[in-house]
Amino acid sequence: MGMAEQPLVACHDCDLLQREPLLPQGGVARCRRCGATLLHSHPQSSERALAFTLGALFLFVLANLFPIVGLKLSGDFIQTSLLGAAQVMYDNDMRLVAGLVLVTTFAAPLAQMLAMAYLLLPACLGRRPPLARQVFRGMTLVQPWGMLEVFVLGILVSLVKLAHLAAVVPGVALWSFGGTMMLMAAATAAFDARDLWTRLEAAR
Repeated sequence: MGMAEQPLVACHDCDLLQREPLLPQGGVARCRRCGATLLHSHPQSSERALAFTLGALFLFVLANLFPIVGLKLSGDFIQTSLLGAAQVMYDNDMRLVAGLVLVTTFAAPLAQMLAMAYLLLPACLGRRPPLARQVFRGMTLVQPWGMLEVFVLGILVSLVKLAHLAAVVPGVALWSFGGTMMLMAAATAAFDARDLWTRLEAAR
């Protein structure tokens, strides 16, 4: 591909419009005017992002199958899952809160993980999935709604406050949510949209 055919990229710092250079694996492109980083070429970024995403999906399934936490109080043992907690909120006329919990801690993270797996798996196999652009656009729209980190931190704060009232027994789901949170952060950090689209365009 000649220089005239290279796509244009704008510097995020000084807005200089320049041709996107061809980078070797692990290479870095910098702005000709201000020296700011324009592009990174991460080796095997899509493979790493896919591995993290599949691991996060597995833990997310476990997190929604098992109880989050159990409380031992006056001889009774009470435990619940995420979906069970949302059901209790709904039954107690807290429908808006229940809906927000489901969207931010279940629907949005699940949609993001499924979209990433849908795009990355075929790309790593040298194929282009149908509706790739629409799925990518939907993933970028739903990503800000995923608040799994806030949910996990909120649970931890609540457990600390409840520790002097009852015996707190962390459930499998709590550890799974923590693992999901870390793996999704790693997947997002490894995800390189430029590398993904380069693979998808080559697979046409």
